[in-house]
Amino acid sequence: MRQHRLISLGLLLVLACLGPARGAAAEPLIVSGAASLINAMTEIKVGFEKAHPQWEVFVNFAASGQLLQQIEVGAPVDVFVPADQETMDRAQKAGLIDEASRVDFTANDLLLVVPVDAQDVSCLADLGGDKVGRVALGEPDAVPAGSYTRQTLTRAGLWERLEPKLIYGLSVKQALDYVALGEVDAAFVYATDARLASRQVRVVANMDGHKPIVYPAALVKNCPRQDMGRAFLAYLQSADAQAVMARHGFKTPQPAP
Repeated sequence: MRQHRLISLGLLLVLACLGPARGAAAEPLIVSGAASLINAMTEIKVGFEKAHPQWEVFVNFAASGQLLQQIEVGAPVDVFVPADQETMDRAQKAGLIDEASRVDFTANDLLLVVPVDAQDVSCLADLGGDKVGRVALGEPDAVPAGSYTRQTLTRAGLWERLEPKLIYGLSVKQALDYVALGEVDAAFVYATDARLASRQVRVVANMDGHKPIVYPAALVKNCPRQDMGRAFLAYLQSADAQAVMARHGFKTPQPAP
């Protein structure tokens, strides 16, 4: 519980420093977004503010599980954008979001990557070899990319075998940093993250064996800025926002069969 309080306090201190800007409303719209969205969502924030100059947006980025913890302890969040359905399902089950506002707006892929000059890994099974000592991924119980990785490795029958080699990052970005700096022999990251380090990492394979990586968004229940929040959710689905997502390597989510 102390950790939860510290997480919430950190967000509250940041929000306390925010004030009116550019003639915007007295309080900005608070969006909590998954760490893997940082570049695309920052650009979308700018586009939304240009389309709605009377409003201002503040985006709080962290691992999806950490963002949910913040909401659970009462952080003043208006829109929740995790990187997986499971985290949003947990928020919905706990009565923390407006279920009717929930939308799926983008999708991603999970990749196995290695340092750009590495030659010892050419497929998933190679991770079990003696030449591979450390493999990075997001912490599976808090980072969706880590959860997707655990699903993949479990289905491939490799999870228990590789577990002693696994290095957990606090976010998928940290897993990417580990492999880009050569601190691990391989890592599991999103396709959008691998693009950011194309000079430092090499893609080995596109992973399957996990649930579709689809990003949802929803209003936090009883958030004070309902109109702004609904406008932001609508903007996420607009052609302008979808073009931004595509430029950053995200995909259009496929309808459920």
